[in-house]
Amino acid sequence: MAEETAMPGVRPAPVPVERLRLDLPPVHGSVREARAHRKERLAEALRLLGRLGYEDGVAGHVSARDPEFEDCYWVNPFGRAFGGLTPADLLLVDGDGRVLQGERRVNELAFAVHAAVHRERPEVVAVVRTQAPYLRALAALGELLAPVTQEACAFYEDHALLDEFEADGAVGAARIGRALGPYKALILRNRGLLTVGGSVDAAVWWFLAAERAAQAQLIARAAGKPVLIDHHSAVATRERFGSDLAAWVSYQPVRQSVAQAVAQEVGPGGGVNIMSR
Repeated sequence: MAEETAMPGVRPAPVPVERLRLDLPPVHGSVREARAHRKERLAEALRLLGRLGYEDGVAGHVSARDPEFEDCYWVNPFGRAFGGLTPADLLLVDGDGRVLQGERRVNELAFAVHAAVHRERPEVVAVVRTQAPYLRALAALGELLAPVTQEACAFYEDHALLDEFEADGAVGAARIGRALGPYKALILRNRGLLTVGGSVDAAVWWFLAAERAAQAQLIARAAGKPVLIDHHSAVATRERFGSDLAAWVSYQPVRQSVAQAVAQEVGPGGGVNIMSR
């Protein structure tokens, strides 16, 4: 608790802004530190997605570009549940799907999509492609996210729709990589969603935020005719809340909430903590 410094009956003075804490993305002093942090966040994100139910068999993957070898990527291994993954379980894979570090196989067909996106977007650090029920439903309709809520405006004119069904394979992966364009998200018709970000945290937040936006959109449509936010307001809202920094900041409470829930369930010293140390 903050120390009581004001005299009784005297209103406290405002705290100088420079004394107020604000968590921001860390800056690393070496490639080794950057790699360790990125792997920790990747493993943590996979555990979090598993915890939230965004996992379906062997279909889901999150990848993160290595900070030194930028044509190589860390990704979850084939056939392993998200919930128990640690940084030591992750695979380092090159753009051709060959495992360079790790002890298990990679899902080559699924990873081909990630590799294609990373090649098309060299500034992207992380790619999320896993299962979410409302986005799958929206994808089955072949629709974009509409600006029906403030939160959905983060994606206004900043996501795309691949309006054809693409099966796994090299040709399909390349087409998906191109279809994403400069945007933060891509809806794959009849399949679901892919999101990208300049950090693992940002890419995962965009995935979670898009799923919630799709949920609101489908519920609103089922109830009646949604009233869309006008173009000017939607653009202004996107400019305020649609950056990767805003996504990184928004993601931190999700990490904290899930970590607290896990800690309460397993008790002191038990189980795998969702939060990286």
